[in-house]
Amino acid sequence: MGTHPRGDAVILDNRIPQRTLGQWIADNPGCLGSKVKETFQGQLPFLFKVLSVNTALSIQAHPNKELAGKLHAQFPEHYPDANHKPEMAIALTPFQGMCGFRPVEEIVAFLQKVPEFRALIGNVAAEQLERSVCDDPRGVSAALRVCFTRMMKSEKKVFVDQLNMLVKRISQEAAEGKDASESSGKLLLQLHSQFPGDIGCFAIYFLNLVMLQPGEAMFLGANEPHAYLYGDCIECMACSDNTVRAGLTPKFIDVLTLCEMLNYTPAPSSAKVFAPTQSRLDPCLYLYDPPIPDFTVMKIEIPSSIKLYLISAVDSASILLVIQGTAVATSTAAVSEMTLRRGSVLFISANESISLHLSSPDGMLLFRACCLL
Repeated sequence: MGTHPRGDAVILDNRIPQRTLGQWIADNPGCLGSKVKETFQGQLPFLFKVLSVNTALSIQAHPNKELAGKLHAQFPEHYPDANHKPEMAIALTPFQGMCGFRPVEEIVAFLQKVPEFRALIGNVAAEQLERSVCDDPRGVSAALRVCFTRMMKSEKKVFVDQLNMLVKRISQEAAEGKDASESSGKLLLQLHSQFPGDIGCFAIYFLNLVMLQPGEAMFLGANEPHAYLYGDCIECMACSDNTVRAGLTPKFIDVLTLCEMLNYTPAPSSAKVFAPTQSRLDPCLYLYDPPIPDFTVMKIEIPSSIKLYLISAVDSASILLVIQGTAVATSTAAVSEMTLRRGSVLFISANESISLHLSSPDGMLLFRACCLL
């Protein structure tokens, strides 16, 4: 849902002459709101998505603006635009992902308890990381970069042999009823069954495993390694399709760019979870406001006791998505009233409000992406 050239949203109302949202905004740029129009050169600055993850999505990171410009100029076939791509995932169901480097003590524990992982990294790099635990943060990051780069640049035969040995050992331990949690055995077997022989299977020893409950979010800034493993989520991001992959994928892996660009600052998984703030003016409204200008997401949770709800005007174009419930929507800007149900998507111009006349016994759950400058 958005206007990226690779997936410009289609307008369903055949009374509107433009076929896509991008065409409509180009003809009606005032709909963006004056600040958004000026700041983002007449473009809608965000993409809004719904993901249902059954098989893990690739381990990846997204470049900052400066690097995105360089990559797009050099390799446009792999990097289709010059924009950065910070993103935020909001869980709709219990959601499992990986995000950012683990605290170094956890990585060191895996190096000591998973011999196949240590063999892949090599003793010299492993010992450097073990010694860095007492170091200043720069020393830790440097040692972490060396270890991760060693893994990513290892020869295919070497890592496949070690991975097969690890999978065999953990499968035997599981069959004997042994606890494989010291090797993250369950996750390793899950990912190996989906991507056999993939270097990404070893990345679980570097990256935090993050479990989100419905309504919790994680924000992924530039150069932050991450992967979505399982569950349903709402995702909002800057309007870009630039992805540098690290594993769990049959697609192009740009190892040099990846190892060079990553943020090697370790942090606990709890630091990655992002909680919304409840609006002081509207108890139904929760705001997910990440530390970048491109987008903000609102969660609107309307209880069954409320039958009329006003989606208030903001000085930004927004996209509204219905997750649960039904209502009839009216607006001074719309030609006629609209029936909204699960899966309905509305584009709302800046400074327009919408009245919802609720008809469902269970209330409504909606998400709204916009740009609050």
